[in-house]
Amino acid sequence: MASDERHTPFLTSLIAGGLAGTSVDVALFPIDTLKTRLQSPHGFLAAGGFRGVYRGVVAAAAGSAPGAALFFGTYEAAKPKVANYQRELRGEEAGEGDGSSSSYSPALTHMTAASIGEAAACLVRVPTEVIKSKMQTNAAGSSTLASTVRLVLAERDGRAFASGWLGGLYRGYGVTLMREVPFAFIQFPLYERFKVEWGKLQGCDASPLQAAACGSVAGGIAAAVTTPLDVVKTRLMLGSDKLGTPYHGARDVVERVVKEEGGAALLSGIQPRVMWISIGGFVFFGAYESYRSILMSGHPS
Repeated sequence: MASDERHTPFLTSLIAGGLAGTSVDVALFPIDTLKTRLQSPHGFLAAGGFRGVYRGVVAAAAGSAPGAALFFGTYEAAKPKVANYQRELRGEEAGEGDGSSSSYSPALTHMTAASIGEAAACLVRVPTEVIKSKMQTNAAGSSTLASTVRLVLAERDGRAFASGWLGGLYRGYGVTLMREVPFAFIQFPLYERFKVEWGKLQGCDASPLQAAACGSVAGGIAAAVTTPLDVVKTRLMLGSDKLGTPYHGARDVVERVVKEEGGAALLSGIQPRVMWISIGGFVFFGAYESYRSILMSGHPS
C-alpha cells in the first residue's frame, strides 16, 4: 500500500468537515461568546456579560463550514503524502515496512498535515473570528453583521494583510496561526493515537462515538496548554485595550497584559475554553467520523 494512513477522498472530507464544523460552532456558540468576553480588555460585564450570547452567530456559521471543510480536505489529503515523503526522504520505497519502523513517525505525519490544514483553514477562519469577536464584545458600530463588516473593512491597520483593500479582516492572521499550529501539534497526534490504542484494545477500529471521546480528551488538553496564545489572539483581533490604545503585535500584548493585569490574565477564559473545546471536540470529531462513514459507505475502497 502507498502509506499507513487511511485514504479519504477530497470531496468526502470537504463535505464531512463542513457539516461537522457548522454543527459544533452553532451548537456551542454561547460558550465561545462567554470565553471571548472574559478575555476582553474591557472586562466581562462591560463586554456584554451574559447578555446576547448569540451575537455574531451568523458570522460564525458563515465561516465554520468552509473553514472546517478546508481544514479536513487539506488534512486528509496531506496525511498519506507526508507519510510517503518521510519514507522517500530516508531512502525507502513508499509502502515498505509496517509503519512501526524508525523511518516513519505517525505523530510527525499528523502534526505536519494538521499544520498545513490550519494554514488553509485560517484564510476563512480569521476574517470570521475578527467579525465575530467585535460582535461578541459589543464593540461600537457592531450592532448588525453588515455594520460590523463595514466597520472592519474601514479599518486601516498596517499590521493586517492587504489592509488597503481588506481593512482589518486579516488582523491577527499570524497570531492565529501561532495559536492553531501548536494546538494542532498537540490535538491531532493525541486524537489519532487514542483511536489507534482504543482499536487495539477492542480488536477493531474505533467507532464514531469512540472517536468523539478521543477528540474530546485531546482537544481539552490542547485547549488548556494554548490558552495564553488564545488570549493574545483575542486582544489583537479586538485591536486595542480598554482605554482605546492600539496593540502593536503579539509581544506588545503579552508585555502590557502582564504589566497591567498580571500574568494570570493570560489564562483568562481557560475554563470555558477547555469546556467548549472538549464538548466541541466530542461533537466535531463524532460528527466528522459519522458523516465520513456515511459518505464512504457508497464509495469503493
